[in-house]
Amino acid sequence: MAADTVHDTGRRGIDRRGFGFGLLVAFTAACAPGRQSKAMGAGGDWDTFKARFLDPSGRIVDPQNGGISHSEGQSYGLVLALEAEDRATFELIADWTNDNLLRSDVALHAWKYDPSSPDRVPDRNNATDGDILIAWALERAGRQWGRGEWRTRSAAIRAAIRQRLVVDRFGMKLLLPGLEGFQQNGRVIVNPSYFIWPAFRSFAEWDGPGVWQPLADDATAILAQARFGQYRLPADWVEVAGPGQYALAPGHDPRFGFDAIRVPLYAMAGHRTGLVQPVADFWRQCLAQGQPIPAWIDLNTGERAPFAVSNGGAAIASKLIGTKPPLGLAPEYFGASLQMLVTALT
Repeated sequence: MAADTVHDTGRRGIDRRGFGFGLLVAFTAACAPGRQSKAMGAGGDWDTFKARFLDPSGRIVDPQNGGISHSEGQSYGLVLALEAEDRATFELIADWTNDNLLRSDVALHAWKYDPSSPDRVPDRNNATDGDILIAWALERAGRQWGRGEWRTRSAAIRAAIRQRLVVDRFGMKLLLPGLEGFQQNGRVIVNPSYFIWPAFRSFAEWDGPGVWQPLADDATAILAQARFGQYRLPADWVEVAGPGQYALAPGHDPRFGFDAIRVPLYAMAGHRTGLVQPVADFWRQCLAQGQPIPAWIDLNTGERAPFAVSNGGAAIASKLIGTKPPLGLAPEYFGASLQMLVTALT
């Protein structure tokens, strides 16, 4: 399966203009006075998030994308429920995820659930970021609440990631974004926003550093070197042809955009802020020139999105460069998720 036809095209290939709220509105939200809510518990943003996106079955719904669900969204729900100390919701999300997305052949999760599809799961390929966060949340919750079966499930997912999704190429350990479609013509496509540093650190503590530490080291090298365009930014998708041989991945938009917006989030959460200094410099320059932070920039042409980052992107920027956080939780799934993750992880 070609890399441009696997799981992420269904989610990140859609037009996310609605996630920017328009150029001036998002700029105002990113820079207006206000205080970021830290209330993850009852009565706070977590309750708002659940009311908007959590189906009673335990499914995190993406209303702006046809009401589908993603393993990514389920993983976000687990991380946020754990942070909110909401055991009942955590269990609900964990059970739905296991019952509806877990593959029968390997302890990984199908990336997409579509309630309008006759078989509900039309594509069994996984999304590795979702599996990483699911495993991370299950182990932590299992320890916190004494649920051995969650820890067992986490261990199985971690083993599957090590065995099936971490590959040795070019003297490096590379993380495949999914089981299918990311190795072509001797080259590997990676997604830098799947480098979830705090999870890697925990996995190395739980499983030993044998795989996780060199994977983290090589991911660090990729982020330090695979920088593109005038502002030397990370890309949504990167093709690796060898050590130090990085290119914008063919078949994908050549952007710092809706995937890579999470790179600074996970870098900050993993105490690797230095890796995203070019992002901070670019965002500061935008604001210094009286322009909003764009939702994406083309790393070949320099073209910028005609709409600003969502409240989620503005929340990440607020942590990275000290701008005022956005007011209120974004009404759309992805932006709201990023806002909540900023609170939970940084």
